[in-house]
Amino acid sequence: MTWTVAPEPYSSPVAAALWRAYYTEVSDRWYLLHEGRRTAPEELEREIAAGAEGGLAAPRGGLLVARYAGEPAGCAGYRLLDGTTAELTRVFLYEGMRGRGGAGPLVRAAEDAARAAGATRMVLDTRGDLVEARALYARLGYTETEPHNAEPYAEHWFAKRLG
Repeated sequence: MTWTVAPEPYSSPVAAALWRAYYTEVSDRWYLLHEGRRTAPEELEREIAAGAEGGLAAPRGGLLVARYAGEPAGCAGYRLLDGTTAELTRVFLYEGMRGRGGAGPLVRAAEDAARAAGATRMVLDTRGDLVEARALYARLGYTETEPHNAEPYAEHWFAKRLG
C-alpha cells in the first residue's frame, strides 16, 4: 500500500472528518489526564467550530491530507507567521493508520509547502502528554526551543530550519 499527500480545502468533508477525529482525540486525552473525564459534546463542538479554518487557507497557509491506498488517513497544516517562519499544526493520523510510515511523508510535505511559500524555518508546539508527537518531531529533525507563543495548552515548542 502507498501513501500520497495532497492539498485539501479546509472546508471539505474530508477535512471536517479529520478535524472531528483530531479534536476528539486531543481533547479527550487532555480531559482524561487532567479531569478524569471525556470531552463533553458541547465542548467538542465549540472547539471544532472555533478552530475550523485555523489560518490554513491560501495564501498564508494550507492543509495537506495524507491518503493510504487512496483513503483519507491523516492531515497536517501550516501557516505563515511572518515572511520566513511557518507553524506546523494539526498533525494527525487516524489511530489505525499509525505505524505504517505516513507521518514522515505528511510532515515533509507540509515543510515543502511552507518552503514554497517562502518559509526558511518551521516551528510548532505540542503538549507533554502527546509523547508520540514529541518523538516524531525529534525523529524528523526538530529541536526543542524556547516558547514562540502563549497558547494555553502548549508545553513544548520545537523548531527546524527548512534550508
